Amino acid sequence: MARRPQSIPDRILAAALALAGERRWREVTLGEIAARAKVTLAQLHDAYGSKTAIVATLMARTDDRVIAGVDPSAFSEPPRERLLDAVLRRLDTLAANKPAIASMLRDTVFDPCAALCLAPRFLQSMAWTLEAAGIGSAGLAGRLRIKGLAAIYLSTLTVWLNDDSADQGKTMAHLDRRLRRVEQLAALLPGAHRARPEPAGQGG
Repeated sequence: MARRPQSIPDRILAAALALAGERRWREVTLGEIAARAKVTLAQLHDAYGSKTAIVATLMARTDDRVIAGVDPSAFSEPPRERLLDAVLRRLDTLAANKPAIASMLRDTVFDPCAALCLAPRFLQSMAWTLEAAGIGSAGLAGRLRIKGLAAIYLSTLTVWLNDDSADQGKTMAHLDRRLRRVEQLAALLPGAHRARPEPAGQGG
């Protein structure tokens, strides 16, 4: 069966990741991305418009993979285990492009304009990660969870980028420690022991 050709947005994203994996993301130009993707600059502009938009799309594509990997049968597991699995699924999705992710992250962090533009998209990704773990992200409590997970994820990402072990042991240990610490703090909050409602269709 013939392989379906990549769409223009997919080719551009693949080209951007390849170039970011070769050198600093801040040094990569839109013209170079277009040339590597074998598209015109006009086609790149129509698909993305900026390098920041390319990074935002990478986040959204990662969200898609995390959500697609949801196993409803796992919702009976403790919240910490579900969230651990969702975050690790996110990292697994990025693993094939780790050098590019390192380059993009490093240069985005030190680019205030790009960081400010991407912050809402990043928090949205954290909200979807919570939802993929069966944990609500709405309301005041949800916003607190999103910000808490964002801090945990960024610190875990730093460990992951330097973890060359086959089993990603350092990354898993770091993430588990952070989630356990948050779990212990959350247990002290009012309402923390309130019974969780059963999913629709499973009640007696």
